[in-house]
Amino acid sequence: MTRTRPPFLDGLIASLPIILGYFPIAFSFGVAATRAGFSEIDAFVLSLVIYAGASQFLALALLSSGAPVLVAAFTLIAMNLRHVLYGPALMREAGEQAGRRHAWGLTDEVFGQALGALARGQRFSEPYMFGLGLGAYASWVSGTLVGAFAGGGALEGWPALNAGLGFMLPALFLALLLSILSRPQLPVIAVAGLVTVAGTLALSATSGILLGMLAGAVTGLTRR
Repeated sequence: MTRTRPPFLDGLIASLPIILGYFPIAFSFGVAATRAGFSEIDAFVLSLVIYAGASQFLALALLSSGAPVLVAAFTLIAMNLRHVLYGPALMREAGEQAGRRHAWGLTDEVFGQALGALARGQRFSEPYMFGLGLGAYASWVSGTLVGAFAGGGALEGWPALNAGLGFMLPALFLALLLSILSRPQLPVIAVAGLVTVAGTLALSATSGILLGMLAGAVTGLTRR
């Protein structure tokens, strides 16, 4: 008699690569927040509420430079508008399995891992998505807390490690992208990448991300 793991546990196990990528980045965010003058609780709340990776570092830069809170808020909202499309895109890939169900905690990496699981034959389920999202979220929040209490000078004696941490999140997302890469998706990825680079160089990083996201979505729809 074979015994299968609960879907929630499968999702939690699937989140391990994300946990390994998130914790050190969140640790460096906690360090950066205390270095910028925020308290440990402030850093913790930023991760607990915003939970947006690179956007939190941008929030630190804006708030510590004296930018109005409303300006910082609208900038972060614009930078993260792409997340609005993650749920519908995931439901579309899941097809009839999804129905009117929900997916929680769809960051870039959670979304990529979920797509990869569906491509490998994983059946969509809310407990699986909850386990996947919870592992990533807990890692980010706890990493921030540890980094904040470690203090602003925690990484000063490790310049190579400090520099390498900034590349871990893009490297993780690239690995997740390669895990679901197939020939039909290459034109969509190429168009999204080119438009993102062009938009970033011509306008700003936020505009480039938004334009690349829209260009990729439109290209994907026209190829179906």
